[in-house]
Amino acid sequence: MDLLEDLKWRGIVYQQTDEEGIAELLNNESISLYCGIDPTADSMHIGHLLPFLTLRRFQQHGHRPIVLVGGATGLIGDPSGKKEERKLLTIESVQHNVEHLKKQLQQIFQFEGENGAIMANNYDWHGSMNLVTFLRDYGKYIGVNYMLAKDTIASRLETGISYTEFTYTILQAIDFLKLYQQYNCKVQIGGSDQWGNITSGLELIRKIETEGAKAFGLTIPLVTKADGTKFGKTESGAVWLDPEKTSPYEFYQFWVNTADLDVVKYLKYFTFLSKEEIEELEQSVEQEPHLRQAQKALASEMTKLIHGEEALQQALKITDALFSGDIKSLSATEIKQGFKDVPSFEIVAEEQRNLVELLVAAKISSSKRQAREDIQNGAISLNGDRITDTNYELQTADQIEGEFAVIRRGKKKYFLIKF
Repeated sequence: MDLLEDLKWRGIVYQQTDEEGIAELLNNESISLYCGIDPTADSMHIGHLLPFLTLRRFQQHGHRPIVLVGGATGLIGDPSGKKEERKLLTIESVQHNVEHLKKQLQQIFQFEGENGAIMANNYDWHGSMNLVTFLRDYGKYIGVNYMLAKDTIASRLETGISYTEFTYTILQAIDFLKLYQQYNCKVQIGGSDQWGNITSGLELIRKIETEGAKAFGLTIPLVTKADGTKFGKTESGAVWLDPEKTSPYEFYQFWVNTADLDVVKYLKYFTFLSKEEIEELEQSVEQEPHLRQAQKALASEMTKLIHGEEALQQALKITDALFSGDIKSLSATEIKQGFKDVPSFEIVAEEQRNLVELLVAAKISSSKRQAREDIQNGAISLNGDRITDTNYELQTADQIEGEFAVIRRGKKKYFLIKF
């Protein structure tokens, strides 16, 4: 299966500016192509992943990816998908974000070898450009009527759009032109909301470059969930690639909890498993959904890709420990990941604490009477061990690495005791 056939089988291709032209180009030469991201935050979230993973598929087929970080466009703000003006970031904030995004993108791409990825920053050409150069050398080629017809701009005319955001599409068009000139970059890929910006770049290349200059655009569909809720969001917010914002365990859990109706689509979109491997997992969903083999494969592939093998093994260890109740097998670091969002209560490490009193103080049980009943009924576990003695005192041995103890009430209610 060639690259375009594989992309279509996976459902990744949404729009192409010239399907025949792109197919001919890819079949006849190794090309450079790019995808960009604006550093509006210091981490990507999983909603950013699909275009970059698609770019990596091109690299696996011998093409050179250019990863463009918008150090300049991040200072302006893309009007795409927004009903109001973005809050302008400082140069210092954008530069801080750029450095963090670069590290995450380096996890996805291969930067060594014959078709090693190139990391570019559009501040390198926009940062020193003066207004007269912008207007004479570029603005002259993009008509106002042409820009007003863009969905991203037209949708903002009623609510209002500043000249700053109005010019965003020209800045991104210049990006495509510069990469075309410097690296012979002939294709831009992006999310479906970037169609207008991509075609602006093609327009600028067509008007400024020599006659017959050819460049192309390809967009990727918006990722959706079968139940209509937004992809990439959980009760606690976005699923980030930064392990400090979303731990590898939480990241793994997001993917492993994918619904049966979505899992095959996500395997096609996000993983580099083969058609045969995915079809086998699809069969498992249909015939033995209770085993959740497809979800486990999806979660493992994604966690390993973004966080590495060691982080995946840690996420699996935490998952197994929580399922089996073997809390004592976890390190303090793993407990921080696994119990990040559970209620917590702090006590002095040196202080002996009666379990009944602790259950009440930590609001695990509503009263001393209820606490005694919970203990006597076997509803209370400490670090995975059931406690039935109402006179039990917490010992130093109950402190995991001197930092934590984990109390469970019933089957699923966990509480974290911090020393």
